[in-house]
Amino acid sequence: MPELPEVETTRRGIDAVATGHTLTGMVVHESRMRWPIPKALPDLIKGQTVRACLRRGKYILIEFDTGTVLIHLGMSGSLRSVMQGELLRKHDHVEWLFKHATLRLHDPRRFGSVLWHPRDQGPIEQHPLLAKLGIEPFDPAFNAKYLHDGLAGRSMSIKQALLAGEIVVGAGNIYASESLFRARIHPKTKASRVSLTRCARLALAIRETLTDALESGGSTLRDYVNATGEPGAYFTLHAAVYEREGQPCRVCATPIKRIVQGQRATYFCPSCQKV
Repeated sequence: MPELPEVETTRRGIDAVATGHTLTGMVVHESRMRWPIPKALPDLIKGQTVRACLRRGKYILIEFDTGTVLIHLGMSGSLRSVMQGELLRKHDHVEWLFKHATLRLHDPRRFGSVLWHPRDQGPIEQHPLLAKLGIEPFDPAFNAKYLHDGLAGRSMSIKQALLAGEIVVGAGNIYASESLFRARIHPKTKASRVSLTRCARLALAIRETLTDALESGGSTLRDYVNATGEPGAYFTLHAAVYEREGQPCRVCATPIKRIVQGQRATYFCPSCQKV
């Protein structure tokens, strides 16, 4: 699944192409996504200028004068800019047309979504899909105390607490494993037992891990590509534990272990990350 670095890398690419330009048309080739694409959407936004291309959690937000298009890439989606006249690929479901470029949403599993939030229904932050999201990891308010307060009273594991996205967004399955390794915290540790000191290490580790991924353009997992169609390189260069089961820890040489938590794979070093 594209995680925050992949989504942010895509957003930056789309922002460079679309913001400030007028949409000449939107073509829906397949409306059956996670939720049906609103039939009226192409007519609602045709002829409008893109005012901003933002992100909240894993949602890309394309702002127009009358509202915002919310795009989620699902499990296997990508949003990229293509040359005018480039042939459609199988699973290219939606196109946003500009005079100078075309954006295409590619989603083989159709778990992604394209939704519309009219401006007269209030700020986009109040949309039901965004309202309960946790703080952004690069927000200055995301610090040791904020994280410690958010974990207080939670009986689930620290890995599951991060994945829930109610405290902080962006620490999805891949990056949660990497961040917990950097912070030297065992993924099964009860969330409420993570001390303030360890929360300080973890908050820093989350920011550093996501920063590294952003600088490398995201991951090369499965078929992820960014807005220009290029794969990322994060895990070919930096992965410390993810998908390295049985391989030596880069710090202590202990074999990396894999466990399953909430039906998601977790990777960790049993020596560096003690309960």
